[in-house]
Amino acid sequence: MKWWRDAVIYQVYPRSFADSDGDGIGDLPGVVSRLDHLAELGVDAVWLSPFYPSPQADAGYDVADYRDVDPIFGRLADADKLIAEAHARRLRVIVDLVPNHTSSRHPWFAAALAAAPGSRERDRYIFRDGRGDGSEPPNSWQSVFGGGAWTRVADGQWYLHLFDTAQPDLNWDNPEVRAEFEDILRFWLDRGVDGFRVDVAHGLVKQADLADWHLPIFPLTGPGVEGAPRPPMWDQDGVHEIYRRWRKILDSYEGDRILVAEAWVQPAERLAAYVRPDEMHQAFNFEYLEASWTAADQRSVISRSLAAGEQVDAPTTWVLSNHDVVRHASRLALPVGAPRPNGIAAGDPQPDAALGLRRARAATLLMLALPGSAYVYQGEELGLPEHTTLPGEARQDPTWFRTGGEQVGRDGCRVPIPWEADAPSYGFGPSDKSWLPQPPAFGELALDRQRGVPGSTYSLYVAALGLRRERHLGQGTLSWVPGPADVVAFQNGDLLVLTNFGPNPAELPAGAEVLLASEPVAGREVPTDVTVWARLP
Repeated sequence: MKWWRDAVIYQVYPRSFADSDGDGIGDLPGVVSRLDHLAELGVDAVWLSPFYPSPQADAGYDVADYRDVDPIFGRLADADKLIAEAHARRLRVIVDLVPNHTSSRHPWFAAALAAAPGSRERDRYIFRDGRGDGSEPPNSWQSVFGGGAWTRVADGQWYLHLFDTAQPDLNWDNPEVRAEFEDILRFWLDRGVDGFRVDVAHGLVKQADLADWHLPIFPLTGPGVEGAPRPPMWDQDGVHEIYRRWRKILDSYEGDRILVAEAWVQPAERLAAYVRPDEMHQAFNFEYLEASWTAADQRSVISRSLAAGEQVDAPTTWVLSNHDVVRHASRLALPVGAPRPNGIAAGDPQPDAALGLRRARAATLLMLALPGSAYVYQGEELGLPEHTTLPGEARQDPTWFRTGGEQVGRDGCRVPIPWEADAPSYGFGPSDKSWLPQPPAFGELALDRQRGVPGSTYSLYVAALGLRRERHLGQGTLSWVPGPADVVAFQNGDLLVLTNFGPNPAELPAGAEVLLASEPVAGREVPTDVTVWARLP
């Protein structure tokens, strides 16, 4: 079986993983210094969020140069060393690729601003004349980060930016853009990377007429309005031709290099189109991430996801947390069925930390028992919650600024993670600097307080990943086990997986041997918000 079909891949957000030089910002040498942690944890690969030269208007997702490393993260030689050191530990390396837009500081965009309307330079991006006398935007589109999606330049034309003004959208109908990114792929493949996570993979191609859109676009906050037509800026059929070309490039290299789609696409059948045999290898299952903490919703989304993947012979890629969403150790403590918030502020209702962690541990055991691949976001193996009390003056997410604070944004899930409880910055770096302030609760959750401690969240992850690999759960098949409506139970091989969502204890079958549980269990009773892995007689 190909490695990626059942791999567990660990997301590193470099700014917040490990700081080697004490400037308060994580860097690539810091990542190298902590690779042994990932090997000990038992993951198969590491995915690195962007480390390219960038003005950091959106924490590196505004790329000014796709073939180098930003000095705050190190040098290109540090990237080469990271790849080599990871491979020495049998860890594969996936890097982030941001093809929907560049930074406004990219040489191409500087050239576009200096050139005339209709020029070759402007055609690399999406420039249009305004409506009416030119003073109105070309259409009604809104930015994901708040406000309008168009900005006017000095000569009167407007450029499209579905995200921040510092992130102008590229024109993927332009062959020069396509050729440039194919060359970027080869640059990193030649350096030994094992794949690419493709940012906003569903957004590269826009509907040709740039038709008005008056409904929410919701690519990072939810599925949108049920039954609504497809938004003209997302999930256009033309993206698939791009990925078929990319797949041919990756297939020309040895070693099973992969493409991973960040595509906020529903329904599951539509997402499955991204992982057809000649396109991408994986696509994050955000419908699963969004599913409410109920047995009915969990069972339904798992069934739909597996069925859709089977239609195109693709594994399902499960995920619970990442750098764009509230950490699941906090999210799962919010009222069941409520919309997922875009961040949590100090003035918002605060999630119950104990309840959130209990459900997060249960959710993780449920996810890691499913067939397919799974992603783990840095710090979730420590049970880290969202930082929900960040002061406004510390926030850096452009969403916070573009919405005037109405949308809190993603800073709370991006806080530097704790390694040593009694060290400066909890061991994040050699100084007490941290680009986002860390909450006091991180001290007790530091790795050195959990390693080797029975029952700790870290020990639970290590045990679960070990059993998953030993029992080949990612390569298995799922068969549902009938039971109460508020219980999710299935078999994967001879392993019974049971999660109790109900208010009363659930019961294991007679003779079942508990191998692992998210919380202590006594006898055959499984308490509320607990997942058990049990061997059947």
